[in-house]
Amino acid sequence: MIKLLFWISGGLIVYVYLGYPLLLWLLPAFFRVSLRTKSIEPSVSLLIAAYNEAAVIGAKIQNALTLDYPAQQLEIVVASDGSTDATAQVVRSFAEGKALGRLRLLEFPENRGKVATLNDAVPRLTSEIVAFSDASSMLAPDSLRHLVKYFADPLVGGVSGVYRVLKKDQARLGVQEDFYWKYETFLKVQEAKLGGFTGAHGSLYAIRREQYPFPAATTINDDFIIPMRIRRRGYRIAYEPGAVAYEEAHEMEGFARRVRITAGNIEQLREVKSLLWTPQPVSLFCLLSHKAGRLLVPLAMVLLAIASVMLWRDPVYRWFLWGQVLFYGLAALGALVTLRPGFLRLPYYFCMINSAFFAWIYHALRMGRMIPSRVELDQLGNPPSPR
Repeated sequence: MIKLLFWISGGLIVYVYLGYPLLLWLLPAFFRVSLRTKSIEPSVSLLIAAYNEAAVIGAKIQNALTLDYPAQQLEIVVASDGSTDATAQVVRSFAEGKALGRLRLLEFPENRGKVATLNDAVPRLTSEIVAFSDASSMLAPDSLRHLVKYFADPLVGGVSGVYRVLKKDQARLGVQEDFYWKYETFLKVQEAKLGGFTGAHGSLYAIRREQYPFPAATTINDDFIIPMRIRRRGYRIAYEPGAVAYEEAHEMEGFARRVRITAGNIEQLREVKSLLWTPQPVSLFCLLSHKAGRLLVPLAMVLLAIASVMLWRDPVYRWFLWGQVLFYGLAALGALVTLRPGFLRLPYYFCMINSAFFAWIYHALRMGRMIPSRVELDQLGNPPSPR
């Protein structure tokens, strides 16, 4: 039984991070879904939900004004979620100046959370397409054109852009974040080829306005739940690597953010029933392998270590045990000092993102509910910074 536990745990880890990507790489050669694209210019509202983003909102508006899209077909809308800094003032200065007639401020007096703000903002828009983007994400000039070309296909209800890391060398885990997001991009591109892609990148994605599903205000991952609900209605969700959003590496760091991602993944599993009720086997396969598998890996890592210790007298399993000792030793060292070269920090990064699962369990038990709020998750501390 211990050997069986060892191989099941180890096999799960290998499948999730290596086997599943390999399958995604091979399957499109035998089966793939093609979506029709065409150069079109529908009306677009670029919606930016912002809470205390005074430090970046000016640069975001400047970036939006330089997008390669007809000015008469693009409106820029900033929805201020009860900001207490100068966010609204900065937006007004642009709206009354160089962005006159192209920029609109929706100022909500109370901070209620991103999804509540989106739910109130979307009905005030009139454009055919709504593109969502974070305040800290800068868009490539042609990003909107790449997104909207998929809406020429009536079967497409949403399109996700791609996220890329800037200034990766200026953040302590910037190189590892960059590697992780390139890995994630590969998975999403391959899932889209199979017609199984369901989520989006919050840095940039677009939907048909009339299909906005008005998710619960407590939703954590709007960039998954919104496209998923649209997918449930029978629409396809496309993925376009040419629609690029950039964000600096330091914006993506932090252990609390990883716990939020874990909580979001738990939330996402509630959507599995929609893939069963109207059978969507490819999307179900991708969701279980990608999201559910990631949630099981932390438990598998613990069980694998326990099984390896119990089997240490067997020479074969002893080698596996020493391999884990080396791996976790590098992870512990990486938490204390900045290892060189960069690949030596991968064990620490891998353990950090997986340990977020146990932090989520602790926090969920302490709060008494499965999905803690964003505010509660933000209160989690970060692991020690390497010297």
